[in-house]
Amino acid sequence: QQRSGSSGAAGLLYPLLGACLWAAVVGYKPVIIVHGLFDSSGDFKNLQRFINESHPGTNVTVIDLFDRSASLEPMWKQVEGFKSAIYPIMQNAADGVHFICYSQGGLVCRGILSTLSDHNVHSFISLSSPQAGQYGDTDYLKYLFPQFVKSNLYHLCYTAIGQRISICNYWNDPHHRNLYVNSSDYLALLNSERPNPNSTEWKKNFLKIQKLVLIGGPDDGVITPWQSSHFGFYDDNETVVEMQHQDLYLRDVFGLKTLAARGDLIICSVPGVEHVWWHSNETVFHTCMEKWLV
Repeated sequence: QQRSGSSGAAGLLYPLLGACLWAAVVGYKPVIIVHGLFDSSGDFKNLQRFINESHPGTNVTVIDLFDRSASLEPMWKQVEGFKSAIYPIMQNAADGVHFICYSQGGLVCRGILSTLSDHNVHSFISLSSPQAGQYGDTDYLKYLFPQFVKSNLYHLCYTAIGQRISICNYWNDPHHRNLYVNSSDYLALLNSERPNPNSTEWKKNFLKIQKLVLIGGPDDGVITPWQSSHFGFYDDNETVVEMQHQDLYLRDVFGLKTLAARGDLIICSVPGVEHVWWHSNETVFHTCMEKWLV
């Protein structure tokens, strides 16, 4: 009787010891979190807790830059700022790091991954980020530009002054495609929708990631269309065209098709999650993120 009891205890103990040993010997890769529009580093307490509960000992850094209204600074400026804060963390991580980039932060991270030739990012987790652009009448829009609606915001966004505001850098008006392509200093360049002399180099850099995890869902309420979080976007009739039928995918402009062929493009769709809750939702963490953070 006694023996089976002790082996039961050992049965519980050994896997636990094994897990501790694994963390100590192999260690989990550091996780770097980049926030979105109007956020600050304090908004990610829950996500940090989820990571530390599932992968004890993980070094998690929420980059404390461009908080709140400073998140309206131009995207390239944010890319350079976040890059210089993140680079030392990468250099100290011999086995590489993981990115979790939320909302606008997902586009900042794409800029970093495209332009940093010696990055060592394994999993790039894009958490409800407008990867294909944004075109919607949201509360953010009403707050920022009370005199505009989505149909006329192009008058501001596609000007030199507009391009000094982050949201205009990825504002993608499907009814003014030429203006977008010629005016967007950020997204149109990342997507090589405008001729970009660096596109080959950027693609090579971006493809150094091991996994691209795209997370989003139909009840987001901010990312418009919500499929932009999975690289889907409107055509000129405002019908959503899924990623697989998008030109940037078909021509493999910056590597999406390559990632898919490698089996390294993961799409995770979760209903019932509003935009501000993605980083605090435990189901989202366990379903879409946990397994890519080893």
